[in-house]
Amino acid sequence: MSFFMAVISIAFPLFLLMDPIGNIPLFISILKDFHPRRQSYIIFRELIIALIVIILFNFIGEFLLSLIGIEQHTILIAGGIILFLIAIKMIFPGRRDPDVEGVDKEPFIVPLAIPLVAGPAVLAAVMLYSHQKSDQLVTITAIVLAWAASTLILLSSSYLKTLLGWRGIIACERLMGLLLTLIAVQMFLEGIEHFIQLSNTIDLLHN
Repeated sequence: MSFFMAVISIAFPLFLLMDPIGNIPLFISILKDFHPRRQSYIIFRELIIALIVIILFNFIGEFLLSLIGIEQHTILIAGGIILFLIAIKMIFPGRRDPDVEGVDKEPFIVPLAIPLVAGPAVLAAVMLYSHQKSDQLVTITAIVLAWAASTLILLSSSYLKTLLGWRGIIACERLMGLLLTLIAVQMFLEGIEHFIQLSNTIDLLHN
């Protein structure tokens, strides 16, 4: 696999997990009382913080997974399950967490950077990818690419809200959830395939 395709194969799922389109209503609601220029500053600052946290987990995650001896098939199966659950939540969002609504002062780190951008799903996925891929340049490039795309969308949140409307934003989020479902199932099946291959190899060695 080429460097570009390897980067895209990680960046695209991370972008879906960051869910910038789904976060547009929350960002608009939280920052509605601030001047547009101040809104842009806050969004960019919070996204920089989120990027730092995600990259930090990329390195810590690889160390932790290596330390406890997690096998590749376990990572793939667990990652597929996690991505699938998040995808289902994107397709059938239900009610948003009330704790992130109605912020009456300028937000710092919580809730915009964490958990809306660098949420548990993104951090877990980064940990899994960091262990799965040996080339750190690939994972770091993918993280930055997904982050940059999310940043552009969130900085344009007011414009996109006017262009798409709430119904359009919801439709886009559900489409992203559908794509993430396909990626999750593929990752899960790859994990099963690796497990079967490992089991067959062990049986051959015993025989």
